[in-house]
Amino acid sequence: MPGSLRLSRGVVADPPVDPRVPAESHEKLEAWLRYFEELGLEEFYTRRKPNKTKTKPAAAAHRVTQPVQAPAPSLASPPHKAASAAAVRAAPPVALPLAPSPSLFERVERAENETLEVIQNHLGEDCTRCRLHKGRTRIVFGAGNRRAELVFVGEGPGHDEDLQGLPFVGRAGKLLTQMIEAMGLTREQVYICNIVKCRPPQNRPPEKDEIAQCSPFLYRQLDAISPKAIVTLGNIASQTLLGTNKPISQFRGQWFDFRNSKLLATYHPAYLLRNPPAKGEVWKDLQKVMALLGLEPKKRSR
Repeated sequence: MPGSLRLSRGVVADPPVDPRVPAESHEKLEAWLRYFEELGLEEFYTRRKPNKTKTKPAAAAHRVTQPVQAPAPSLASPPHKAASAAAVRAAPPVALPLAPSPSLFERVERAENETLEVIQNHLGEDCTRCRLHKGRTRIVFGAGNRRAELVFVGEGPGHDEDLQGLPFVGRAGKLLTQMIEAMGLTREQVYICNIVKCRPPQNRPPEKDEIAQCSPFLYRQLDAISPKAIVTLGNIASQTLLGTNKPISQFRGQWFDFRNSKLLATYHPAYLLRNPPAKGEVWKDLQKVMALLGLEPKKRSR
């Protein structure tokens, strides 16, 4: 059930809404819960970190609270005791504190022996999980070496990608191919995919709810490939995987730990087509990736 947490078999309660948590996090959480329901998971179990302080049992922490009911006063009860019991009955329900535990995203673990074929079959050929399916021609799942040491993650398919069902095959894709070859690799040696797998209308940036629906499949892809390095291309891809709203200019070219890989953000090839002087900055970023992977730049033929 979208927007609800399954506490135990047959019992469903609406998740508490914490005003301190951004709406985007709620959307991602809701997408993950729908994903787990599609897998047929009926209950959630979490491994809680040891806590030296005494806390209420986990079962009590998840119990739906009800107003405290005091026993009805007997005929022999003094008047002040009866009034006290009535006050207890009128008291609002007391929320039981939840035992500390890691977030849902920290609990998500790599699926044992999951392959890209399994993930693609689960995604399906007629996905309707978000509104992007209404205008798409083909789903663009990803392409390349399924055991690649290097993965490029873009924003979403464009016109040419939508027609062919392959990532980065338009003008920006041709420039990305040149970048890959300059690193001494070929497209067949790397893996290329996007944050969303359907083309947004008029190539607009994907919206948060669309990303929330599609990103679980991307995370599973990255886990299945388990690359040494991930290069995110542009603001959307970089902000999504790093969970930040900062512009890419503030963290481009820096290494981050992402699951079991190293992640580096750089400018999107489409941006380089509009701003050719930025190619030098991107080449510096790619050289850092080459150093990590032990690659030598491609020698130019004379």
